[in-house]
Amino acid sequence: MKRLVMAAVVFAFVGLVNATQAADDATGTWKWTVTFNNNSREATAKLKQEGDKLTGVYVGRNNTETPIEEGTVKDNAVSFKVVREFNGAKVTIKYSGTLSGDTIKGKSESEQNGQVLSLDWEAKRQK
Repeated sequence: MKRLVMAAVVFAFVGLVNATQAADDATGTWKWTVTFNNNSREATAKLKQEGDKLTGVYVGRNNTETPIEEGTVKDNAVSFKVVREFNGAKVTIKYSGTLSGDTIKGKSESEQNGQVLSLDWEAKRQK
Protein backbone atom coordinates (compact mmCIF):
# COMPACT_ATOMS: atom_id res chain seq x y z
CA MET A 1 0.00 0.00 0.00
CA LYS A 2 2.87 2.33 0.84
CA ARG A 3 4.40 1.72 -2.58
CA LEU A 4 1.10 2.45 -4.29
CA VAL A 5 0.70 5.77 -2.45
CA MET A 6 4.32 6.70 -3.16
CA ALA A 7 3.91 5.84 -6.86
CA ALA A 8 0.76 7.99 -7.04
CA VAL A 9 2.61 10.92 -5.46
CA VAL A 10 5.52 10.54 -7.89
CA PHE A 11 3.22 10.35 -10.93
CA ALA A 12 1.27 13.39 -9.73
CA PHE A 13 4.49 15.36 -9.27
CA VAL A 14 5.86 14.33 -12.68
CA GLY A 15 2.55 15.30 -14.30
CA LEU A 16 2.64 18.70 -12.59
CA VAL A 17 6.23 19.34 -13.69
CA ASN A 18 5.48 18.31 -17.29
CA ALA A 19 2.40 20.55 -17.39
CA THR A 20 4.39 23.60 -16.29
CA GLN A 21 7.15 22.83 -18.81
CA ALA A 22 4.76 22.34 -21.71
CA ALA A 23 5.22 24.66 -24.66
CA ASP A 24 2.92 27.66 -24.96
CA ASP A 25 0.27 27.66 -27.70
CA ALA A 26 0.53 30.39 -30.36
CA THR A 27 -3.19 30.30 -31.22
CA GLY A 28 -4.81 33.73 -31.00
CA THR A 29 -4.89 37.25 -32.36
CA TRP A 30 -1.55 39.06 -32.07
CA LYS A 31 -0.86 42.79 -32.44
CA TRP A 32 2.34 44.79 -32.68
CA THR A 33 3.55 48.16 -33.94
CA VAL A 34 5.64 48.48 -37.08
CA THR A 35 7.80 51.59 -37.52
CA PHE A 36 9.29 52.21 -40.94
CA ASN A 37 10.58 55.52 -42.38
CA ASN A 38 9.34 57.39 -39.28
CA ASN A 39 5.81 56.05 -39.82
CA SER A 40 4.15 53.71 -37.32
CA ARG A 41 1.18 51.46 -37.83
CA GLU A 42 -0.40 48.56 -36.03
CA ALA A 43 0.01 45.06 -37.45
CA THR A 44 -2.19 42.06 -36.67
CA ALA A 45 -1.87 38.32 -37.20
CA LYS A 46 -4.53 35.72 -36.47
CA LEU A 47 -2.72 32.45 -35.77
CA LYS A 48 -3.76 28.85 -35.16
CA GLN A 49 -1.35 26.22 -33.89
CA GLU A 50 -1.88 22.49 -34.42
CA GLY A 51 1.14 20.58 -33.15
CA ASP A 52 4.22 22.13 -34.77
CA LYS A 53 2.17 23.60 -37.64
CA LEU A 54 1.16 27.26 -37.59
CA THR A 55 -1.49 28.64 -39.95
CA GLY A 56 -3.38 31.90 -40.10
CA VAL A 57 -3.53 35.31 -41.72
CA TYR A 58 -1.76 38.64 -41.56
CA VAL A 59 -4.28 41.48 -41.46
CA GLY A 60 -3.16 44.47 -43.51
CA ARG A 61 -4.63 47.80 -44.51
CA ASN A 62 -8.39 47.89 -45.01
CA ASN A 63 -8.56 44.58 -43.09
CA THR A 64 -7.12 42.71 -46.08
CA GLU A 65 -6.11 39.21 -44.96
CA THR A 66 -3.00 37.56 -46.41
CA PRO A 67 -2.34 33.90 -45.52
CA ILE A 68 0.86 33.21 -43.63
CA GLU A 69 3.21 30.64 -45.17
CA GLU A 70 5.65 28.09 -43.78
CA GLY A 71 4.40 28.62 -40.21
CA THR A 72 5.99 26.51 -37.48
CA VAL A 73 6.20 26.39 -33.69
CA LYS A 74 8.82 24.21 -32.04
CA ASP A 75 9.85 24.52 -28.39
CA ASN A 76 8.31 28.03 -28.29
CA ALA A 77 10.28 29.14 -31.40
CA VAL A 78 7.75 30.69 -33.80
CA SER A 79 8.38 31.38 -37.47
CA PHE A 80 6.28 32.24 -40.50
CA LYS A 81 6.41 34.39 -43.59
CA VAL A 82 3.98 36.74 -45.29
CA VAL A 83 4.11 37.60 -49.00
CA ARG A 84 2.45 40.93 -49.72
CA GLU A 85 2.30 43.25 -52.69
CA PHE A 86 3.44 46.88 -52.50
CA ASN A 87 3.26 49.14 -55.54
CA GLY A 88 3.10 46.14 -57.87
CA ALA A 89 6.09 44.34 -56.31
CA LYS A 90 5.91 41.24 -54.11
CA VAL A 91 7.61 41.60 -50.75
CA THR A 92 8.30 38.66 -48.43
CA ILE A 93 8.52 39.38 -44.71
CA LYS A 94 9.92 36.58 -42.54
CA TYR A 95 9.01 36.59 -38.85
CA SER A 96 10.82 34.61 -36.17
CA GLY A 97 10.61 34.87 -32.43
CA THR A 98 10.19 33.24 -29.08
CA LEU A 99 6.73 32.62 -27.65
CA SER A 100 6.40 33.25 -23.92
CA GLY A 101 2.85 33.36 -22.54
CA ASP A 102 1.07 36.21 -24.33
CA THR A 103 4.18 37.65 -26.01
CA ILE A 104 6.17 36.77 -29.12
CA LYS A 105 9.46 38.63 -29.32
CA GLY A 106 11.92 38.37 -32.17
CA LYS A 107 12.96 39.70 -35.58
CA SER A 108 11.30 40.36 -38.91
CA GLU A 109 13.30 40.44 -42.13
CA SER A 110 12.44 41.62 -45.59
CA GLU A 111 14.40 42.36 -48.73
CA GLN A 112 13.79 45.53 -50.68
CA ASN A 113 15.89 46.82 -53.55
CA GLY A 114 18.50 44.16 -52.87
CA GLN A 115 18.94 45.14 -49.22
CA VAL A 116 17.82 43.10 -46.21
CA LEU A 117 15.90 45.07 -43.61
CA SER A 118 15.83 43.49 -40.13
CA LEU A 119 13.54 44.87 -37.43
CA ASP A 120 12.76 43.83 -33.87
CA TRP A 121 9.13 42.94 -33.27
CA GLU A 122 7.15 42.20 -30.15
CA ALA A 123 3.60 40.96 -30.53
CA LYS A 124 1.02 40.78 -27.75
CA ARG A 125 -1.86 38.32 -27.72
CA GLN A 126 -5.23 40.09 -27.60
CA LYS A 127 -7.69 38.91 -25.00
